[in-house]
This record gives sequence, structure tokens and C-alpha cells, in this order.
Amino acid sequence: MLDIVRYFGWSYVSVVNTDENYGQSGIQAFRELAKDVEVCIAREDSVLSNAANEVFDKVILNLKQDPNAVVVVCFCEGLTIRGLLKATKRLNLTNYFLFIGSDGWADRHDVTEDIEEQAWGSLSIRIHSPYVKSFDEYYWSLKPDSNTRNPWFEEFWQTKFRCVFPKSFLEGNESKMNVCTGKESLRENYKQDPKLSFVIKAIYTLAHALHDMLDQVCGMPFSTCEKISPFNGSLLKNYLMNISFTFDNEAFQFDENGDPPGRYDIMNFQKLSDGTFGYVEVGRWNNRSLFWSESTQFPEIRSKNYIRSVCAEECSPGHYKNVQQGGKDKRCCWVCVPCPPGEILAGNGESCQLCPKGYAPNSDKTVCELLQIQFVRWQDRSAILSMSFSISGLLSTVFTLVVFVKFHDTPVVKSSTKELCYLILIGMMVAHSSIFAMLAKPTRFYCTMTRLLPGIAFSMIYSALLTKTNRIARILAGNKKRFPNRRLYLMSATAQILMALFLIGIEVLIAGIILYVEPPKVIFLYFPDKTQLECEISLEAIVTPLLFDFVLILLCTVYAVKTRNVPENFNEAKFIGFAMYTTCVIWIAFVPIYFGSGAKSITMCICVTLSALVTWAFLFLPKLYIILLKPEKNNRAFFTTAKIRCHIGAKVTAAITEKYSTNSWRDSSSMTTSTEPEKSIKEVSKRTLSCQTGSDLLVGLLRSKRAVLSDLVSCTDSMAVKIIEKDCYCHDVNCQLKHITILLPDKHF
Repeated sequence: MLDIVRYFGWSYVSVVNTDENYGQSGIQAFRELAKDVEVCIAREDSVLSNAANEVFDKVILNLKQDPNAVVVVCFCEGLTIRGLLKATKRLNLTNYFLFIGSDGWADRHDVTEDIEEQAWGSLSIRIHSPYVKSFDEYYWSLKPDSNTRNPWFEEFWQTKFRCVFPKSFLEGNESKMNVCTGKESLRENYKQDPKLSFVIKAIYTLAHALHDMLDQVCGMPFSTCEKISPFNGSLLKNYLMNISFTFDNEAFQFDENGDPPGRYDIMNFQKLSDGTFGYVEVGRWNNRSLFWSESTQFPEIRSKNYIRSVCAEECSPGHYKNVQQGGKDKRCCWVCVPCPPGEILAGNGESCQLCPKGYAPNSDKTVCELLQIQFVRWQDRSAILSMSFSISGLLSTVFTLVVFVKFHDTPVVKSSTKELCYLILIGMMVAHSSIFAMLAKPTRFYCTMTRLLPGIAFSMIYSALLTKTNRIARILAGNKKRFPNRRLYLMSATAQILMALFLIGIEVLIAGIILYVEPPKVIFLYFPDKTQLECEISLEAIVTPLLFDFVLILLCTVYAVKTRNVPENFNEAKFIGFAMYTTCVIWIAFVPIYFGSGAKSITMCICVTLSALVTWAFLFLPKLYIILLKPEKNNRAFFTTAKIRCHIGAKVTAAITEKYSTNSWRDSSSMTTSTEPEKSIKEVSKRTLSCQTGSDLLVGLLRSKRAVLSDLVSCTDSMAVKIIEKDCYCHDVNCQLKHITILLPDKHF
């Protein structure tokens, strides 16, 4: 019965038994076996076979309390199951339950008489007893006059045919009794008993056991054997337990518990084609194996074609059974809960288990599958875009370097301190080349290059730019501070290169220390849907080297702001300023994008490339334009004629007299006077420190230098220094500010 329940997937059933020894022992065995399999008992009840209708009604109503238990297993006698079926009819619960009956029901028609509709679809168990055809001929051939070896045969004959043999007449009753002739036929109203085969097997079993015992104890032939006198029942039992023979093509023997092989026919109470009801054998249970030969027929139970008797349906893929929130029987009742992300079903679907790192659940969340290791590949779209910018920048930088080397003696190249320009261009090439290390498959070598190259490249670029802007700022500061006669130091190209190399050395030292403290290595970053292969770079390892570069950028920006109003021949400082402003924007935007993005390598590549390209565009593109497209501007005059715009006050508290310095205009030194030194010292504190001096003072200053200019300028007055006055806007009515432009002769300076 339990195998039938499991075959149909019914895991939640109710049980009823006849409240007698047969039903109690049977249902107890069912209950114990059900504990070992996934079958749970929803409701239990017992009832006497002769109980009143009200008792049967109460049992049915009790079973109804659990609507999920559609199947009712009944280990009952025939009268008990009949009482239950009649109760469903009275309560109008026809086809509400599906009954499975034991061999006490079997195929008895008296159980289902007049309640066929209520029994429709039920399954019952009948002990398998094959029809013994050979017995029919033997039975039919028996006659009272020939079967004398059976002393009870005449009595059987008289009972069957309701007659009496003459010798058995009682005095005075002769006329009242039918006389047996001995010619009556046993074929009349003959029906072989279904359990006949059991009787025959029992006789054969005892005969085989006696035969084996006498053969081994007494030997052959045997008649009266004193060795078994008195008779030893325990010895006979041992032989009974070990007999085996074949009857009607079926093997027979006892198991270790002394039970014969269990063979049952499974009967299904069906509605036949002619509209009547009857039992149909649909399967067989043979020695713990279930076989189905015919399809079962079930009515619509509770208006459903497919019968389900479960406490909870199976969970869909990716959901586990939470039995803690289920019904009273934790094995069969549960609620389905989805597994959290990254977990698979475990424990027979009753819990979830987290996948190991580098693994992810499959679509059904039944197994963990190895995730593909991902890293930035050169064929990725983002990598192609980054490399496109890098290659473009690299080609542009190489082209610029070739042009500068070819035209190294031209004023454009010479006026921009070509040695520093070469250093900047090399830094740009290193920056663009570092992109390929950052986009390569992470290894220890490439991780080292990724941490070294960007910082060193930036230090090469911005150290040179800082040196440039610092030089320009010092020159202009000298012009503003009373035209001092002190000499400016570290102005040569060699000094500029050494200063830049010193700053680069600081960056290299910082990067080396960081690499020593935190050696580069490759790590795996585990995500729910991927495993990322990356270089391990801590916050300190990436910030510390770039922080020094950012300081260089800020200093360059400060100097660019200070030198924004410069003579036209110093307009390189303006372009440096534009480059620094843009670079600051790029770097400030880089920080949140880098730390907030998952594609850190691509973000770093774009920042490095854009920084180098911006610097190239503002610093070198104008020079390339003059060298290649406007060669007429690539002459000495364009870079030595200075147009200085100053706002000069007409009223000044003191005059300036300073010793003339030999620094030339071309070296960006200040033009000075040399008269009345005592007065200069006395009134120096009253002078303004900018170009806002009186126009009359400037005229006097230039006249006082006429002798000096005559030595430098051997030409007519038309070639001498000229002051052009232009009116300026001033809100004060007494203001005499003038816009002064000083023109210096070209070929002499």
C-alpha cells in the first residue's frame, strides 16, 4: 500500500483502520514504514466495523479537516470500508476522497453494493492466488465410491448436494431426505476458491519439509524412524524455513522472518464500458516490487482530473523548502523561499549553500559553476578606444619630436627651451606607452609597469613645465621689482634640466619606496557574476606617487596664473596656463570616477592619455603651426620685440635712480637708471612696485639712458626707443594714467 502511495507521488495521506487486531497491526506497520520514506500522515482515526452511522460520519468529517490529504489509506475489514463509503454518500462528499483498501476489501462486491459511485476509482489489495487449472479436472473426477481414502468425502458430498447416502439414513427419516446416487456432478455451480493455491502450497510446504527431514535424519527408504521419536517440532521448523520449490511456475520459499513471498494484485474499481462497475486488475506487487499492467481509472476528485495528495507542492528551481514555517509534519509541509543570490540548493532542497569564491549558481541553482576569469582585453571596445587615443597621442608626440629635432635652430624651438621640450615630449611618449601595460593581462611585470610609468611620465611632463613657468615668473618678477640690478640664477638650459631631473628623481624615489613597501601582485576579485583578474593596488600605492605629480600640477597652475599678463614674446606661459587649467579639471574629475567605477584600468588609461594630449595640444600645436604653416613668423624679430603694456601714473612721489645693469632686454632683465644714488636709497620705499610709475619718470629714465642706448644702438632717432602714449579709462577726473607701449629695436636686441 505504501508503494502505491509513493508511485503516484502522494506524500500526504490520512489513515483509517478497523479498531480490531487486524486493522491496528496493519496500520501500525504502515505508520512505521512511512517514517522511512517521504510520506506523511495528515489525519488518523479508527472505527469498529459494526459502529453506528454517526460514528462513520464523524470519521469522515475528521478527515475533511485537512483538505490537502485527498488520499485515505484504510487498513480495514470489508464492513468498515463499506461504512466509510456510505458516510461519504450521506455527507454529500462523493468523489471527495480516494480510498486505498487492504486485502480485507480486496475484490468483494458486497463492499461496494449500492455505493458504486462512492467507491469509483478506489484501489484495493487482493492476495495473489493463481488459478490452479489442474485441480479442476482432479476435483471433477472425484466420486464417493472411488475416493475411499478420504473418510470425510461422503460427508462433503452429502453437504454439497443436500442428499444422504442410504447407509446414513436415520430411522424414521427416510422419506424426508434425498438419496445420494453418487452420480451427481461436481461441475454444477463450481467456482474455484481464490485461496485454493495457498492451501495447496501449505500442503506442499509441509510435505517438502517432512521429506527433507526424514531423508537427512533417517535416510532412504524410511518407514518408521526411531530417530524422530518423539517428534521434534523445532527440527521440523528449521526444515520448513529452508524449503524451496516451484508451484505453477512460481518459486516459493520463506524469508528470514518466516514469511512467504508477498504477492498481491492491485485492483481498481472502475466504470466499465457497459456502464456497470467492476474490479479490474491494474497491477501486481511481487516481493517488494510494483508492476503496472493496465492504466488506472480515477474520477474527477474535487473537480480535478489530476489527483494531488500533498501538503505542499514542490518548489520551483532556485527555491528551498522552509519546513520551519510549514505544517505540523515538517517532512512534508513547507513554504518555498528563494535562495539568496550566489547560493544553490542544499540538503535535499531544504536549505541554501553559498557558492565558493569564483563560482556562481547555474540557472536552476542546483550546482555551482566555475566563473570565467575576466580582465581587460585588447579587443574590448573600451580598450580599443583607449588604445586609439594612446596611439594617436604617441604618433603626434613622435611627429612633434621629429619636427623639433629637425628645426632645432629656429627661433620657435630655441625660444621655448628645446631641452625641456624634449623632456616633456619623452614624458608624453612614456605616458602614452603606459596604456599598453595597463591594458595587458595582469602579471607581476605589467603590474609593476602600471604603477611606475604613469607617475614617472607625469613627473617628466610637469617637472619641465614647472621649471619653465618658474623661470618666466622670476624674469617678470625682476621687471616689476624696481628693475633690480641683481643677477638671476639658474636661468641656463643646463640648470633648468637639472632642476627638472631633480623633481623627477623625487617621483622615482617615492615610487620605489611604495613598490618596496607594497610589492606588486596579481589578485582575483570575486563578484556574483564574474571573477576579475587585476593588479592589487591599494589606495596608498596609487595616491602617493600621483599626489606628488598633482602638487607639480598645482604649482604649474599657480605660476601660470601669476604669468598670465606677459609680453607677447612670452605667450608660451599663457598656453601653459590653459594646459594646466584643463589638466586640473581632468584630474579632479578622475578621482571620483576612478574610485566609483568598476573599470579602473580604463579610467586610468583615459586620464593619462587625456592629460598628455591636452599638454601637447596647448604647448606644441601652436609651435607646429608656426613651423610648418607660418614659417614667416619663425624669425628673431617675432621673439625679441617686446610690447609692454603698463598703466602709468602721472603723479609719483619720488624718482628712481639706480645703477645701470648690463643685463640686456633680450634676457628679460630690467632697464635701470644710475643717477643720484643717495636719493634712490632715501625714497625707495615710496615707489610703487609695479609698472604704475609716472610717465614723466619713465621719460626721464629713458633719457638718462641715452648714452647707454647710443652704445647699443648706432642708428638714427627713428631706430631708438619710442614711447607711444594712449589714453586709458580712469574714473578719477584728476587721473593722468596713460597706456604706455615701449618698442625696442629688433635687430640690436
